[in-house]
Amino acid sequence: MQELDDTQLAKRAANGDAAAFSRLLERHYMTIYRFAYKWTGARADAQDVAQEVCLKLARALGSFHAESSFTTWLYRVVVNAAKDFHTSRKRRTANESAFAEHQDMESGAHTQEDAALAGEIFRAIHQLPEVYRDAVLLVMAEGISHKQAGEILGCAEGTISWRISEAKKQLQGIIEGKSIVMPSL
Repeated sequence: MQELDDTQLAKRAANGDAAAFSRLLERHYMTIYRFAYKWTGARADAQDVAQEVCLKLARALGSFHAESSFTTWLYRVVVNAAKDFHTSRKRRTANESAFAEHQDMESGAHTQEDAALAGEIFRAIHQLPEVYRDAVLLVMAEGISHKQAGEILGCAEGTISWRISEAKKQLQGIIEGKSIVMPSL
C-alpha cells in the first residue's frame, strides 16, 4: 500500500479515520513539540502546548483545505495554541536554562559561556513585541522561509523580512544594554 501524503491523511482524519489521524500525529508530533518548546522555553510548558495542539487537531482538521502545505497550517495551529497557553497562564516564560539545554541537544555540547549567551538571547527574544518575536522564532529558530512564515502569520513575505530586520535592531539594543556581544543572526 502506498504511503499517503499529509493532505490525504488530513482529509481522511477529518472524516473520522482514526488510523489516519494517528499517522499524522506520529509524523508530526516532534515538530509540534519542538516548535512549542521554542515558543514556551520550558519542557513542561511545551508538553502542555503539544498536548493541546493534538486535541485541537482532532477538532480543526476539517478547516484544513490544502490552501497551503499541511506543515504551514500546522505551524499556525501551534502558534495559536502557544499564544493561548500564555494568555491562559497570564505569564511569559523565559527559561534560559531550558533554551540553552535545547541548543545543546540540537548542536552538540556548549560551554557554560555559550549556554549563558543562549539564555540571554532567548530572554531578549521574549522581550520583543509579539509580531517580531513570532517572525524571529519561525525564521531563525525553526529555519523556515520568509514566505512560509508570512503564510503562517497571515502577512506578506516582505513584512516578515522587515520584522526580522527590526527584531535584529531591537535585539542588538537589548543585548548591548547588558554588555553582551551577540553573534550575528
